[in-house]
Amino acid sequence: MISRRNIRVKVMQTLYSIDSMSGDQKPGEPLSILTKKIEQSRQLFTYLLYFTTEVARYSETDARQKASKHLPTAEDLKINTKIAGNELLWKILEEPSYKKALADLKPQHIVDTELLKKIYQQLVASPEYAEYIEAQSRDKKAEKEMLVFIFSNLLLPNEDFIGHLEEHFINWDDDAEMMSQLVLNYLQKPSHYNLGEMLSADKLEFARGLLQTVLDKKDLSMELIKPKLKNWDADRIAALDLIILQMGVCEFLFFETIPTKVTINEYIDLAKEYSTVQSGQFVNGLLDNIHKELTAENKIHKKSFKNSTL
Repeated sequence: MISRRNIRVKVMQTLYSIDSMSGDQKPGEPLSILTKKIEQSRQLFTYLLYFTTEVARYSETDARQKASKHLPTAEDLKINTKIAGNELLWKILEEPSYKKALADLKPQHIVDTELLKKIYQQLVASPEYAEYIEAQSRDKKAEKEMLVFIFSNLLLPNEDFIGHLEEHFINWDDDAEMMSQLVLNYLQKPSHYNLGEMLSADKLEFARGLLQTVLDKKDLSMELIKPKLKNWDADRIAALDLIILQMGVCEFLFFETIPTKVTINEYIDLAKEYSTVQSGQFVNGLLDNIHKELTAENKIHKKSFKNSTL
């Protein structure tokens, strides 16, 4: 489910964590940190799906609570629970990997029920919901759009919900953009996803290989990087920028199916997004120079494979 760009972010963060640590690394510690970061993403992804589905299911809770009043009104007894039978909702709820993820992670233990209720009330008050429940039939497109509306229009813009996520998931800020796309993709075809595996076998191999290669080849990559730093103030070079450069150099030399243009563009984007204002220009200039040098020396050897840029 996680793209190669997201993997690069996780590896970058892992390398930064290692760089910030004092003392020697324990055997297997880098891989352990990377695995933990990937697992944190799985937990966050599962929780976002869980909260989205719980908002839809809350209509039954609302109907039950109002009907159990001592003197329920006619309005209390006419709560429309159509959304609780949303066909896409039940596809998700019945997916084996989703049920297993809920059993493993137990998201119900951290859910804010008052926040859940408030967001459900916002849903009920929306014209989109009114149009949905007025339709007599069930249309697959409408069923999907209703869940997308809950996630995209009610959860993501809600400051209280984002605060709730930040309280329970330290990776929210880093994973927010990735999570938004993952959830929307999942709502398209939930049966195509396994919540027990955030990475396919080949992407897991790429993640582990990139991490270990950057660690093993640090001296080599820095030999290529240091001579290019003479026009930059060494004291002002961000540690994250050096890590990004090391990753780029390692992809040039040791990942033969990734085109150099892809590598350069990916790390420029990461520098712009995660480092300083000047980092994009800095990384662009140095990677371009190193790429030209290695090409002139015939040290870059690439193979062309389908989907190698992913």
